[in-house]
This record gives sequence, structure tokens and C-alpha cells, in this order.
Amino acid sequence: MDETLNPAAQHTMTAAAQEATQAAQEHIAQQKETFMTWLGTFFTWGNLFKVIGAVVVVLIMWVIYKLVLSTIRKSPSVKNNVQRSAIATKTVKYIFYIVLVMYVLSCFGIKLTALLGAAGVAGLAVGFAAQTTVSNLISGLFVMGEGVMKIGDVINVGGITGIVDSVDLLSTKVHTFDNQMVRIPNSSIINTNFQNNSFFEKRRLTFAVNANYKTDIQKALDTFSKAPQLCPTVLQDPAPAVWVEKFGDSNVNMTVAVWYNAADYLKTRNDMFIALMKVMKDAGISMAYNCIEIAAHDDGKEKAEPQAKKRAARTTAQKKQ
Repeated sequence: MDETLNPAAQHTMTAAAQEATQAAQEHIAQQKETFMTWLGTFFTWGNLFKVIGAVVVVLIMWVIYKLVLSTIRKSPSVKNNVQRSAIATKTVKYIFYIVLVMYVLSCFGIKLTALLGAAGVAGLAVGFAAQTTVSNLISGLFVMGEGVMKIGDVINVGGITGIVDSVDLLSTKVHTFDNQMVRIPNSSIINTNFQNNSFFEKRRLTFAVNANYKTDIQKALDTFSKAPQLCPTVLQDPAPAVWVEKFGDSNVNMTVAVWYNAADYLKTRNDMFIALMKVMKDAGISMAYNCIEIAAHDDGKEKAEPQAKKRAARTTAQKKQ
């Protein structure tokens, strides 16, 4: 059913709409005036000079940061050490960004004490939630501080042998000799036996050699002592050594020990094996080998022979009767 509003009701609705529109316009005008007032208080000559000063300070800090990095990289103690260079660069970078962030926050009037307090509480909560990560982080600081390895060293950790590619805060990355990348957590390096094959420039190789019991032991010692002289990469200081290890089952077991530079590992190893074979052949020294003698047994034949003897004995006894 169609109903028509009376003129009084229509007038009331129109007045209400007009009042609402007017109130909205007044609210918008008030907000606009407030924003403009805030904008006017912000864009003042004093704030403009503060912004210019902050930009200048940041530029000066950036120039100082670059100069410090350049000085560190040119330092003799760091220039020839990739690991020290990486650690020093990362340290300076972290310090620069922390100081930069703190300065910018102070320019905006943010209280650093409250921020540091909140960061401490948050860090404590994160620490409990990520104990493994924190352990690796702390271990990484110890690994970097101890200086037990550098990029390019050959290390062994938990049965993994590889060449160090990088030492970071959380992990150490190496690539194995078959060119596979392995990530080792720094906590593993701290908590397990760690072996650095490249830490010292000079290393020692030992070779187990044998001579049969017919060989004169002194002659064998003198013969094996000639092998290191045939290898140009063997060092004479410390001098090579040869000694009797023990009396084995079939041979006299001896050991030949030589020193070499770490870079000459493969060549020294191969040359020494060739030299040992040559001096043994020239001196007529041979090694005895364990032999196993196999004899065939016929169990059926062994059981039949006693029975045949018993039958023959019975037959002889019957004849005599």
C-alpha cells in the first residue's frame, strides 16, 4: 500500500540531512585546519636546519666509514689475510649501521633508553625461543676471536674434511674435495674435536714399510734412509727419520717419517712411494706375505679305512680258528 509522507515530515528529514552535511563539513574543515597547523609547526626554519644538519652528519659518518674500511683493508696485518679482512670489515659495518640507526632515532626525538629496554626484553624472549641459534652465534664470536682457522685452510670437523670458504657468525662453510658445499654450525666446532691441517706450514708424513726376517735390520734402516734424499720436496729441517716399529707376524715393521710444506702434500706423498720402491728394489729387500695352505680332506674315505681294517682283522682271526 502506497503511503505519502506529509509535508511536515518531509521538512523534518530535509533539515536533519542539512544538519548532518553541515556537521561533516565542519569536521573536515577542523581536521584540515589541525593538519595544516601541525604541518606549519613541523616545517619551520628550525626543523629545516635540523634536517640539513642530520643529512650532513650522515654524509660525514659515511665518509669516515669508507675511510676506515679502506685503511683496514690496506693494513699489512689484514691485507694478506682474507679471514681477518672479512672479520674486520663485518665488525666495522655492524658498528656503523648501529650508530647510524641510533643517531637517526635520536633526531626524531625517540628515547634510546626506552628502546634499549624493550630490545633487551625482546632479546631475552627470542633467546629462550632460539637457544641453538644463540649458541651458534656465541660460538661464532669465539671461533673468530681465537683465529684457529682462516679462509683456504683444510679442516676436519666430525668426520667432514673440506676447504674453508667463509667463517660467519652462525656457521662455517667449507667445500669438500669432491666439490660439495657443507655448512658446519659453529657450536660443532667449539664442542667437538677440531683439526686444522693447514694451521702449520710444515707437516709430517709417515710411511709403513716392511722387510722379511732374512734381511739385515741395519741394512734395511740404511736403505730406507736413502728414499727421502730422492724427493726434492722433502725438508731436511726437521730431518727425515727411520725407525723399527715392531716385529710383525712375517716381517720387521718399520716407519719412515718425512717433513714437507703443506702445499707439497700430493707430490711428496707420490714421490716417497716411488722412492721407497726404488731403494728396496736396488738393495734387494723384499717383504714376506702371509700365505694360507689349503689341503683337501675326504671325510668319507677317512671313515671307511678304519672299518676296512676291522673287517680284515676279523677275517684273519676266523682263518686262524
